[in-house]
Amino acid sequence: MLRDLPRLVLEDLSPALNGGQFPVKRVVGDEVAVEATLFGDGHEQLAAELQWRAAGERNWQRAPMEELANDRWRGAFSLDTMGRYEYVVEGWLDRFGGFRRDFRKKLDADVAQDVDHAEGRQLVEEAAARSKGKTATALKKQLAALEKAEGEKSAKLLLADDLAELMHEADDRPHTIRSEPQPVDAERVAARFSSWYELFPRSMTGDKGRHGTFADVIDHLPRVCGMGFDTLYFPPIHPIGKTNRKGPNNTLTPEEGDPGSPYAIGSAEGGHDAIHPELGTFEDFDRLVQAAAEHGLEIALDFAIQAAPDHPWLKEHPGWFAWRPDGSMKYAENPPKKYQDIVNVDFYGPDAVPGLWEALRDVVLLWVDHGVKTFRVDNPHTKPLPFWEWMIGEVRAKHPEVIFLSEAFTRPTMMYRLAKVGFSQSYTYFTWRNEKHELIDYITELTTEAPKDFYRPHFFVNTPDINPVFLQKGGRPAHRIRAALAATLSGLWGVYSGFELCDATPLGPDKEEYLDSEKYEIRPREWRSANDIVDDITRFNELRREHPALQTHLNTQFYLAHNDSIIWYGKPSPDGSEMIMVMVSLDPHYPQECDFEVPLWEFGLGDDATIPVEDMFGGYRFEWHGKYQHIALDPDEPFRVWRLAKPGENA
Repeated sequence: MLRDLPRLVLEDLSPALNGGQFPVKRVVGDEVAVEATLFGDGHEQLAAELQWRAAGERNWQRAPMEELANDRWRGAFSLDTMGRYEYVVEGWLDRFGGFRRDFRKKLDADVAQDVDHAEGRQLVEEAAARSKGKTATALKKQLAALEKAEGEKSAKLLLADDLAELMHEADDRPHTIRSEPQPVDAERVAARFSSWYELFPRSMTGDKGRHGTFADVIDHLPRVCGMGFDTLYFPPIHPIGKTNRKGPNNTLTPEEGDPGSPYAIGSAEGGHDAIHPELGTFEDFDRLVQAAAEHGLEIALDFAIQAAPDHPWLKEHPGWFAWRPDGSMKYAENPPKKYQDIVNVDFYGPDAVPGLWEALRDVVLLWVDHGVKTFRVDNPHTKPLPFWEWMIGEVRAKHPEVIFLSEAFTRPTMMYRLAKVGFSQSYTYFTWRNEKHELIDYITELTTEAPKDFYRPHFFVNTPDINPVFLQKGGRPAHRIRAALAATLSGLWGVYSGFELCDATPLGPDKEEYLDSEKYEIRPREWRSANDIVDDITRFNELRREHPALQTHLNTQFYLAHNDSIIWYGKPSPDGSEMIMVMVSLDPHYPQECDFEVPLWEFGLGDDATIPVEDMFGGYRFEWHGKYQHIALDPDEPFRVWRLAKPGENA
């Protein structure tokens, strides 16, 4: 029994989440760099191997790992297809490798003895005896040559690379230690890089008195596509309840014909598996999905697990809901707020498991069958984590291309856990990060700490529920500032329609809600104006498509700008040939200026070097001479986007 105790130590695998409980997130085409700490007693030489396979494969692919400093080992493998992978690290005592290392040292010091040659031959003899087939034949041939050789010729044979390769094949890997399998999810690239535009289909009309339709949305596809977005996201498109329907600005006194909130899902016309009749039919929706695809747009839907009091499920499955002691239904509430037009399901109600869980899964699968591959999930932090892990796992096992975005503005622990259990993307605190130190601290956390392996931040500049005070008070400059930050800091960013028009009129003082919110009424708009920032948004999306440096948050590096109102950061390209540099004034009201450092060292240049610069918005080129520069920014032009390249390299 004592002989079975492990001699080697294998620990600190990365990337890994909770010891392998949850998968690390990557996208197809990524190379997964794996590291582990491996060590043992004494001065023995060790070897390590990385092994990996896709889900459903029986055999492991293998590659040797490289030894780094301080007992750290590294290897890598590529993700060629979507879906789940797993990897393990295996380490062992490398007897022949250790012999070669020490034998070479003895030869160099001219202290090698005959017995040293004999030790090498014995290792080859043992390997030949335990081998079979071609490997055994080749080793026996090598052994015969060694038995005839002496001195320098024997040393040459023992140190030959071809013998080392044979000994590796025949290695019985003494004292093997093997890690637990670590899962990795390979999603499609859109899980990491995408530009979202949100609109209410019912508002895509020129007449406030006429409900917009899917056909109307098709007419707007060229506009959305023209701004460079690739994902078109709709709030719920299901029938809207009539009981306790909300009126304009969330009032409890609707007029006849008020459309109500699309989040009050369900009526006599159906529930989550139905379409609001005034929008159109499933055939109309299918035509919209096809037309969007022809414009390079993907349709994303809101998955909101809540019901209007009219939802068919309340009559068909009362055990899926919570009821009060007096038999009345329990409306949704967040005291003191109450949502009289919504009731919540009870995930652990009398008949909920598995009935409700399976019904919700089947709702998602229904929309997947109609071409929807992306879902924004409303308030997932108010639903059980086991449900999400099960449901997302069920859907992605059949459709690994499906993406889930978590809309959870809550505690970091819950936001991170939702990402771990399966959500591909996550809303973030970016919406409220306006100060330089807040932005730097937050991005640094997301890029250097544990979240980097599982949390993909989606930087929405606004939402139908969030009209940030910064936008309300900062006007057009504030909208340009937030667009610049969101579009260049993260590979995922989003805009709720009206942002491009700088529409930020609040419901009231210090309220983060829009006046005349589309959640409660139809709002036609004029889609261009002298005050809009459509051209800015279009250019940012062009740059994001053209420059891989802007397609992830993980490469963000902050540099010195000596003014707390100016943030300065760079995004190196994957091949290191260029950097996209972004400077943004965070003050929408007053001019700001600063001295700043040009990161010449990133290109191997000295502090006095010259580097070519391309202004990505102005379209002109110039040079910076030296590390220290000065700039002035004002509210009319609050940002700069530059491209740097080493002189002579794709300048």
